[in-house]
Amino acid sequence: MLRLFVLLACALLAACAEVNYMDLCMDGKHQKTDPGPEDSLHGQCKPWKDKSCCTAETSLGAHTDKSTLYNFNWDHCGIMTPECKKHFIQDTCFIECSPNLGPWIQKVESSWRNERIQFAPICKEDCETWYEDCKQDYTCMENWHKGWNWTTGTNQCPNGKTCRKVTEVFPTSKDFCEKLWSNSYKYTTLTQSSGQCLQMWFNATNGNPNVKVAKHYADILNSGESVRLGLLLVLASLCLQWAL
Repeated sequence: MLRLFVLLACALLAACAEVNYMDLCMDGKHQKTDPGPEDSLHGQCKPWKDKSCCTAETSLGAHTDKSTLYNFNWDHCGIMTPECKKHFIQDTCFIECSPNLGPWIQKVESSWRNERIQFAPICKEDCETWYEDCKQDYTCMENWHKGWNWTTGTNQCPNGKTCRKVTEVFPTSKDFCEKLWSNSYKYTTLTQSSGQCLQMWFNATNGNPNVKVAKHYADILNSGESVRLGLLLVLASLCLQWAL
């Protein structure tokens, strides 16, 4: 029994070893296996050209009115305004191209991806600007990840769902950013200057600010709490005693 316990303890110790959260691409339909330079990224995907998880072809698909990446129609409740659509293109580029989402990647069973992000802390400016620029637009769905009518091959409002103004479906910017993609993003009051929130788009002249953000959260995840660290030391001692 003691030996079994120690074996389990050793397995736990191995499972708690430091994890690499940096420079990762999600396991998705359009992402590369490893990030690398892409000199020909299109439009709003260009900030990721030095180290990207998406290809030039994917970046082109992110800019079409009906995204060729997932057959998603932005204009499901009338023509989306250019100001609003700009943010959705940035959102697509961010998800498909960024190699700095490691701390928030989760496994998922889906037809279009095996991994997704969840509760990624988005900067206050990014969320509120996105919401402000989409206030005059319309939608019929609170969660754009699921529940659509796909009988035509592209998303349509399901029966019983009427088009309403974005501000009616999402009363606040927090509702909008968190509920839109089923908690992919977490609304924060952190600003871009904090270095602790993700920028969905940036001017790459001064580098990618999300590298620093990803490292900040990766270090937190890998440091753990002092209680857990103490437990690991005990487990390591048991493993050593068993091996001798």
